[in-house]
Amino acid sequence: MKKLFLLLLFSTLFQSCSGYKSIDYNNIENEKKQKFKVLKLDKENIKGKLISKNEKLIVLETKVGLQTITKEEIYDVKVKKFSFLKSLGLIIVTPYGLIFLFLALGGGM
Repeated sequence: MKKLFLLLLFSTLFQSCSGYKSIDYNNIENEKKQKFKVLKLDKENIKGKLISKNEKLIVLETKVGLQTITKEEIYDVKVKKFSFLKSLGLIIVTPYGLIFLFLALGGGM
């Protein structure tokens, strides 16, 4: 029982408040400096912030610097979206989970 609860607690604590949603290359808005995840045809994932985009290529700022990716190399493009429901679930569940964890580990009454 204790192990199951710890597993559920850790999965809740480490869930993200955002996720990625697939979009069409032509629907990328150049004005917004959003975060993207690009899956290339060679199965390489590149995460970064949009710097510029035109009909032939996209430029992302990544941890290692600027990366230029041509449209022909792209398999899928995903944009990072904030999820209100995930955030709300994390805020509600976490305090109760921490109280139960404290009680389960023998620190309670």
